[in-house]
Amino acid sequence: MADILIAGAGLGGLTAALALLRRGHRVRLFEQASELREVGAGVQLGANGTRLLIALGLRDTMQQVVCAAVGKEVRLGTTGQSWPTFDLGESSVERFGAPYWMVHRGDFHRVLLDAVRAASPDAIRAGDGCVGFDQTGAAVTLHLASGAQASGDLLIGADGVHSRIRQQMFGLGSAHGGAAHFTGIMAWRGLVPMQRLPPHQRRLVGANWMGVGGHVVTYPLRRGELLNFVGVVERDDWREESWNQPGSREECLRDLANWHEDVKTIIRNIDTPYKWALLGRDPLPRYAQGPVCVMGDAAHPTLPFLAQGANMALEDAVVIARCLDIDENPEAALRRYQYARLQRTAAIVRGSSDNTKRFHNPALGSPEGAAAYVEREFLPEKVKQRYDWLYEYDALTVAL
Repeated sequence: MADILIAGAGLGGLTAALALLRRGHRVRLFEQASELREVGAGVQLGANGTRLLIALGLRDTMQQVVCAAVGKEVRLGTTGQSWPTFDLGESSVERFGAPYWMVHRGDFHRVLLDAVRAASPDAIRAGDGCVGFDQTGAAVTLHLASGAQASGDLLIGADGVHSRIRQQMFGLGSAHGGAAHFTGIMAWRGLVPMQRLPPHQRRLVGANWMGVGGHVVTYPLRRGELLNFVGVVERDDWREESWNQPGSREECLRDLANWHEDVKTIIRNIDTPYKWALLGRDPLPRYAQGPVCVMGDAAHPTLPFLAQGANMALEDAVVIARCLDIDENPEAALRRYQYARLQRTAAIVRGSSDNTKRFHNPALGSPEGAAAYVEREFLPEKVKQRYDWLYEYDALTVAL
C-alpha cells in the first residue's frame, strides 16, 4: 500500500482521500484553511458523479442533504416563457443508472469530511497549507506553510484553481501553469430560503434563464429548503476571481434590470449576493510529473456552464484510486491516470466555454426569435447529444 499526501481538503481532495482509504492506503491531507468548511453555493451532481458517491458508501448520508429535482427547464429572461429540457427524476436513474442531485456545497463537504474522519481520524491537518514540494528518488516531500515537512510515495495536488502544486510543476504564469484570461463575464451568486418566495417559485425544478448578454441559473438545495441563484452577465469592470467578495442586491438588480420579475424577486430576497469574475484557462497537456499529479480544479478549472466542475473532481479521485490498484509504482499509476483523463476533461472545459455563446445568443432578444432558437437548439436529440456523454461516463469501469 502507498503512503499518499494530498494538498487540499476540498471536495476533490476529500473524495480522493476516501477512495484511497477504502483501498487500504495511508493518506494524509494538508489544508491551508484552519476551519474546514465550504462557501454557501450550490453544486449539481449528474449521474457520472452520484454513482461514484454511492459506490463509496455515501448514498444514505447524501440523501439526507440533497434535493433530487424533478426536472430542468429553459426560460426566456425577459418574458419568463419556459420550455422543458430534462426529466431529472426517475429518468436519470432509468437512463444512466444513478440519480441527479443538487446539493449545498457546505453540506456536501461535511458529508465527505465526516466520512474521511470516520475512516482515518487523524488524516486531515488543517491550517497548514502546502507551499511547494521536492522529489528525492522515489519519495516526494511536501513543504508546509508552518515550516514543517511531510514525505510520502505520492503527492496529489487538489489545491484548487490557484494551485501551488500546478504552478511548481508547470511554471507560474505560463499556459501550462494555468495562465488565466478574463472572459468578459462575471457572475453573481446567492441563496434564498424557499419560504421567502411566492408559491409559484417554490417548485423543485432547475431553471436556466437565457437572454442577450447573460443568463441566470436557479435550482433547489437542501431538500428543497433553499434556492440557489447564479446570475451571469457580460461585464468587464470586475476581474477578481473570488467566490467570497460580497456585493449588494442593488448592484445585482442593476445588472439584471431588464430581466423577468421572478428573477428580480429572487435577488431581492438574497441576504448577501456575492460576485466573482469568470476566468478561462486552456486545458493542460499533462497532469502528472513523476510521483506528483494534479486533479480537480488544480488540473482542469472550467467555466460552470456544463455543471461539471465537481463531477470531474469526483471522477479524477476514483480514477487515481483505480490506477493505484493496477500499478503499485506511483509514477506508472499517475501516467495511467493522466492518459485516462486528459481527453475527457479537455472536452468538458471546451464544451463549457461553448455554452456561453449558446446561453447568451442574440436570437434571444425577442420572444419570436427566442422561441425559434430554443426549439432548434434544445430539441430532445440535440440535448441528448450535448449532455448524455457526460452522464454515461463511468469512472468505476472506464478502461485504464
